[in-house]
Amino acid sequence: MARRHEDRKPGQRFERSGSQRRPAGRPARGPARGTAGGPARGVRRKSGIRVTPAAPARELDDGKVRLNRFLAMAGVCSRRAADELIAGGRVEVNGEAVTELGRRIDPKTDDVHVDGEAVRQEKPVYVLFNKPKNVVCTNARHEQKKRVIDFLPEVRGRLFTVGRLDLDSEGLILLTNDGDFAQRMTHPRFGVPKLYSVELRGRVAQRDLERARGGVWLAEGPTAGMKIKVERVIGDRSQLKVMLREGKNREIRRVFAKLGFPVLELKRIRIGELTLHGLKPGAWRFLQRDEIEDLVRLATTAAEPVGGGDQ
Repeated sequence: MARRHEDRKPGQRFERSGSQRRPAGRPARGPARGTAGGPARGVRRKSGIRVTPAAPARELDDGKVRLNRFLAMAGVCSRRAADELIAGGRVEVNGEAVTELGRRIDPKTDDVHVDGEAVRQEKPVYVLFNKPKNVVCTNARHEQKKRVIDFLPEVRGRLFTVGRLDLDSEGLILLTNDGDFAQRMTHPRFGVPKLYSVELRGRVAQRDLERARGGVWLAEGPTAGMKIKVERVIGDRSQLKVMLREGKNREIRRVFAKLGFPVLELKRIRIGELTLHGLKPGAWRFLQRDEIEDLVRLATTAAEPVGGGDQ
């Protein structure tokens, strides 16, 4: 359907300027401008200009913290999940339901309940554990199999695993009561690298490696791809080192199964710069302050926007 130019004067001709049409004889306008004198949105998107959002305002130094942060620090859940609890009216402060997401509280004096249960701020705990096979990453009380937390009876307070390793997998896993820290370690946006030693059934070929590196479509969508190094191929076995920065459920097993190479052995051997050194299967240790800071710094750096390049 042809465009109508209801404001065109009789006999007036139009000339093209790029993708715009303008009346003949009228000078072309300069580049589109935004409301603040900068490039308009379309120009920014086309030229690849990155716009940095303003930094969030700092909380007042009055001892109070945001309610969602308090819930995360208490190990209830991540900040994002806490916002959902608050919006759903499931959080009470001093006996009154709170639905205001920006509500700030005093952890020392305010009484907080979630679904009727009191929430107490605990001292943050960070543990590195070498998970054996046939151990599950759940806190379910009626679980029949041995749980990761059953190996840490002397650690007081509520702990939960940061992410999961399935029943047949082994190696490093973190435990904490800090929901905010757990969110940073597991969310794909932060991209904390995790290295795995993997043994496959079959002689993996270069084309299969390229498919895995480029991303494979799973039920919940495409994977972000993985870094792969072939250690050795012997007989009908292939041994690899695989690095992930996202971590969909059982991603490595599902990707290689889809490519026709069942995973026979899978061990997580590194999280960030943390390794298995000094930890036998079933053993654990507390993280040092500098190790925690390094992990948080790594997550922060990985989350910063990068202009054009691959991860």
